[in-house]
Amino acid sequence: MTLSSLRLKKHADRRLKVGHLWLYSNEIDTDATPLKALEPGQQVVIEAANGKALGVAYVNPNSLICARLVSREPKQGLDRSLLVHRLNQALALRERLFAAPYYRLVHGEGDLLPGLVIDRFGDTLVVQLNTAGMQAVLPELLDALDKVLAPTTVVLRNDTSGRRQEGLELGVEVVKGAVSEPVLLEENGVQFTAPVLDGQKTGWFYDHRVNRAWLNQFVAGKRVLDLFSYVGGWGVQAAASGASEVLCVDSSAAALERVAENAALNGLHEQVSVGEGDAFEALAALKADGEEFDVVILDPPAFIKKRKDIPNGERAYGKLNRDAIRLLGRDGLLLSASCSMHLAPERLMDVVRGAVRHQDRHGQVIFQGHQGPDHPVHPAIPETSYLKALGVRVFRD
Repeated sequence: MTLSSLRLKKHADRRLKVGHLWLYSNEIDTDATPLKALEPGQQVVIEAANGKALGVAYVNPNSLICARLVSREPKQGLDRSLLVHRLNQALALRERLFAAPYYRLVHGEGDLLPGLVIDRFGDTLVVQLNTAGMQAVLPELLDALDKVLAPTTVVLRNDTSGRRQEGLELGVEVVKGAVSEPVLLEENGVQFTAPVLDGQKTGWFYDHRVNRAWLNQFVAGKRVLDLFSYVGGWGVQAAASGASEVLCVDSSAAALERVAENAALNGLHEQVSVGEGDAFEALAALKADGEEFDVVILDPPAFIKKRKDIPNGERAYGKLNRDAIRLLGRDGLLLSASCSMHLAPERLMDVVRGAVRHQDRHGQVIFQGHQGPDHPVHPAIPETSYLKALGVRVFRD
């Protein structure tokens, strides 16, 4: 197959040379190679300004990130062969890291497969195709998955905001096998069910596995509040690790039903209770009722989705942490997390520091966590590092 070329402006190849995979529309020499002449998802050979071939990328002329590199070999496009190779590389890492098949198998650019996310739940795979380029190779991807893993079930969770930005249709589809809910998984020795068809993202958040394992060491005999609990990843594990009482709060009744099911699945229904409602309102109500906790977990959704959201988002994180600290006892533990890529780690530290002092307390940061190793960070792409978690001892004089 002969590919069209996409030529860069002078010096626009610098980021590619240091390892980056993205190209922006303002970096293209559109006089030499008109970007708008290409179809979304089409593969092209990327050329430097002097005509030297740099590799193969897929394009979307309607997106700010107009091209994503998939190979540095100009003769190797994104086909079944390369997909099998990349999937085998990704699988080898996960099998080195984990004894059981419950993990993120493919983390987009971190696994050199930009636009592709795959979470594994044993023999069930949940796939997100977030770009036109990945959507274009869906048949080849399904063949490659059969070659590498032979899953019994494959679910396409093509209902992401990224697809909307790429101009792609939204929807959820089971393209192989059948999903008889619930889909089981195990994390840190605790069993869960994940709503892979209608839950958040792929149905589960493997990225906090390591952070949960850290917190699990310190909850025995403690009273724990888990805000934005979703299906109980933090709270049920805390109960399994010996917490005397866990309250999971979420705005979704369906998610809280899963919390109860997951608690019962592990024989923890007596330790785990649920409360439905807005987290900020719940914090105010708990304070008004005189409630107090030894451990508070804050794992909110992204308050900052775009750079313009940073001021309002930081204010929201600040209020959330201030209100949570009010519920901690004299010597408590706060786990404060953020999945907002645009919130820098040092800014989360500043937010927590300000919240601690606002309540006239002292804080000691005893843990700094980030996404687990099945969410590898591409060293040239800062955007692949997004998750932050702080473990903070909060105490009074």
